[in-house]
Amino acid sequence: MDTQRRVLVVEDEPTIAESVAARLRAEGFAVDVAVDGPGAMAAARRVEPDAVVLDIMLPGFDGLEVCRRLQAERPVPIIMLTARDDETDLLIGLAVGADDYLTKPFSLRELAARVHALLRRAARAEPPPSSLRLGDLEINRAERRVSRGGAEAQLTPTEFDLLVYLAERPRAVLPRERLLAEVWGWADASGTRTVDSHVKGLRRKLGADLIRTVHGVGYALEVPR
Repeated sequence: MDTQRRVLVVEDEPTIAESVAARLRAEGFAVDVAVDGPGAMAAARRVEPDAVVLDIMLPGFDGLEVCRRLQAERPVPIIMLTARDDETDLLIGLAVGADDYLTKPFSLRELAARVHALLRRAARAEPPPSSLRLGDLEINRAERRVSRGGAEAQLTPTEFDLLVYLAERPRAVLPRERLLAEVWGWADASGTRTVDSHVKGLRRKLGADLIRTVHGVGYALEVPR
């Protein structure tokens, strides 16, 4: 059985696409490359990648739309690339389902490390089939389904993992740095904005009262009534 992990690189600048693909192949990944939005969707349906490296600025339709469509069809870990340090783009990307981002110019070593971290997290063994109930919040870890008050919410893979981590430690205040290390697998604390954006997504989908902000520290999941 072929256990090689497959990464789809979506980038319209040939030099960058070739460099990223070469580095990821050197890291042991099978790599496919697409150069525009429609091509990205076609490739994702054809090869079903384990992770996607996705540029925001693309011909056809942009990376944000690709991300939205990918997560609607078949959730997959996504790292977004942007040529602009534009906070709006980054936050939109995270809101539509990206797990991580890098701003150009970026280190190929750093990109490869981020891909490895995403895939390590995705490959973690599922916990035993069980449901976690907190008030009207129900989390089925085996089926990766979440509902509150009987209404099911559609979460991205990272939103689900973050919710489970918080829900397994109800009311405990968890620093952003710990969440980055445990949920994202990051060794440094440079991505606190990523945590904030995913918490915002959980609040939007499950209720603003679910996660409490402890300013200057982190977040705690409140047991809903």
